[in-house]
Amino acid sequence: MALLELNAPSEVYHQCGTLDLVPSSQPRVQVTVDPELAAAMAAIDPDPPSRSRLIRDLAIRGAELEQSERARRAAATDYLLSIARGETGYDFQRAREIHAEREADLG
Repeated sequence: MALLELNAPSEVYHQCGTLDLVPSSQPRVQVTVDPELAAAMAAIDPDPPSRSRLIRDLAIRGAELEQSERARRAAATDYLLSIARGETGYDFQRAREIHAEREADLG
């Protein structure tokens, strides 16, 4: 039977099987597996049972790490601003001494 004879949406038509013609309830994205992504995927699982699932898991993990990094940067900025406003005590002279000692040890 031809696709047009069934009046099924072309993006979800399955040529065979027992499933009804139901579109996915979630939007989908197309991702090109370029060499950089292929290397990242291979580093995690060179032969995953589902490449789509691996990419999804990597995207979620990446988003979590990005959120964590943004929170860390925001906390660091808040801390430095509190020093600049005089709300947090900070001994600039002692910091210079520590820096000089560290530089002397490295040099």
